[in-house]
Amino acid sequence: MAKQFNDTILKAYNGERTEYTPAWFMRQAGRSQKEYRKLKEKYSLFEITHQPELCAYVTRLPVEHYGVDAAILYKDIMSPLPALGVHVEIKKGIGPVIDNPITNYQDVEGLGIINPEQDVPYVLDTIRLLTEEQLDVPLIGFSGAPFTLASYMIEGGPSKNYSKTKALMYSQPDVWFALMDKLADMTIAYVKAQIDAGARAIQIFDSWVGALSAEDYRYYIKPVMKRICSELRSKHVPLIVFGVGARHLLLEWNDLPVDVIGLDWRTSISEARQMGVTKVLQGNLDPTVLLADWETIESKTKVILDESMHDGRHVFNLGHGVTPDVKPATLKKLTELIHTYSKRS
Repeated sequence: MAKQFNDTILKAYNGERTEYTPAWFMRQAGRSQKEYRKLKEKYSLFEITHQPELCAYVTRLPVEHYGVDAAILYKDIMSPLPALGVHVEIKKGIGPVIDNPITNYQDVEGLGIINPEQDVPYVLDTIRLLTEEQLDVPLIGFSGAPFTLASYMIEGGPSKNYSKTKALMYSQPDVWFALMDKLADMTIAYVKAQIDAGARAIQIFDSWVGALSAEDYRYYIKPVMKRICSELRSKHVPLIVFGVGARHLLLEWNDLPVDVIGLDWRTSISEARQMGVTKVLQGNLDPTVLLADWETIESKTKVILDESMHDGRHVFNLGHGVTPDVKPATLKKLTELIHTYSKRS
């Protein structure tokens, strides 16, 4: 007999009261799971994501092993960029590396247009497999946000200070806004296709936008984010925005047409509320805490849950992604703690 579909997290994302605080963990798929590590001996990330059966397996593993309330699609924010003509390689120990970085208007004009069914059918087939046959919890789809994607496309890879990105933004605003428009078009088409395939919520990862001031965010980024989120509202699924080191941008995000704001570990739920954030919140245990002893993990988790239960509009997550050295047993025990401690009578 099939298990009943657990939609607790969707209710929480919509601001409804739930029986307990639902939870999932960024980068819960893959990372330290032994089954995943065995696969990685044979396949690269891109090779796994291009095989729907394999990718679905990796995506659903944490749901089966940890008991979390949502699955997050196993893929990379770089996944749609090759469709635009961007040559991306994931290099071990470095991350995404791009050998044809954007430097001028001609580079932006040369970018293609994504047709998700033709360009990333494996992503959509994975979603269909999971949502039609395999999952009893909602699947969260995702995309990188324009600033974060642009930072890789301009820098040619990861960066500590985003100097090339900011230099182009400040000195060639026409190029910058043209690139934002191209990436917005791609994000809208890509995310809509994920939703049509079965994704029940969407997270927009603007992982590195905290590098900008609030003033620069309002001018260079907020208009494109408003356009993306406004267009996606027509699909009637919860929209989540998340970034790291972005405390100074929380009120800017609160002003966007999104449902949920993800917090990193630097800002507590109560602090966000005191600042004037009114959206449903998601977060925000420091992932490095999971490498400490259980007593510390339990203590810090309960602090968040005490605020969560008082607030009533919260989904538990980490403040950034699971690191590869976190033990799967710890995540299972953490999920059980979250569910039992927050259960409402």
